[in-house]
Amino acid sequence: MATTLETCASPIAAGEDRRIVRSKRALRDALIALMEERGYEAFTVNDLCARADLNRGTFYNHFRDKEDLLLTLEDEVVADLERFRVSMQQLSLAELLRIRVGRAPLPFLVELFDYLRDQADFLHAVMGPGGDIRFAPRLRDVVCTDLIENILHDRYRENPTPFVNYYVAFYASAYLGVITRWLETGMAESSEEMAVIALRLLFIKPGESIEL
Repeated sequence: MATTLETCASPIAAGEDRRIVRSKRALRDALIALMEERGYEAFTVNDLCARADLNRGTFYNHFRDKEDLLLTLEDEVVADLERFRVSMQQLSLAELLRIRVGRAPLPFLVELFDYLRDQADFLHAVMGPGGDIRFAPRLRDVVCTDLIENILHDRYRENPTPFVNYYVAFYASAYLGVITRWLETGMAESSEEMAVIALRLLFIKPGESIEL
């Protein structure tokens, strides 16, 4: 399992702790820039260190290799997203319908899109053509699949049929597509607008007007 800098650095002085945080941020920024410019497979630890203005010793004090760095950053995002599961588990179809009728954004969806915006540089790089093809399915499963599963009737959640599984897979993949398009097009819509769009897409019917 990848090891975070905070774990490796203990016990350390407060000044050293700040240096570690700065080093980690520099490596994160370097990884993002190089993935966007060259693609993940086309750069080395030396390239990362040069871009981050750090020596190799600093890098290897905390990470085994560049994949360890990448997986550590991915794991941190997934761990952050886990907190949205509590909100999703408290959702009910009745509540979603009530909010939809009022055309108000669902608060936890607003928070989710706020978080995705904060992580946009990393997400754009890791989910792009030069990124890590393993990450998008993780994002889909931790956010999109849970969202759909938690609004299903109990009898479908507890005893899913093959069709229910396909239903969940269909909508989860569709929601991942919504997130991906938002990131790729520069996040022009606000988090509130995206929360309304996400809810509207869940309930739209074939042949119905595709307007908010």
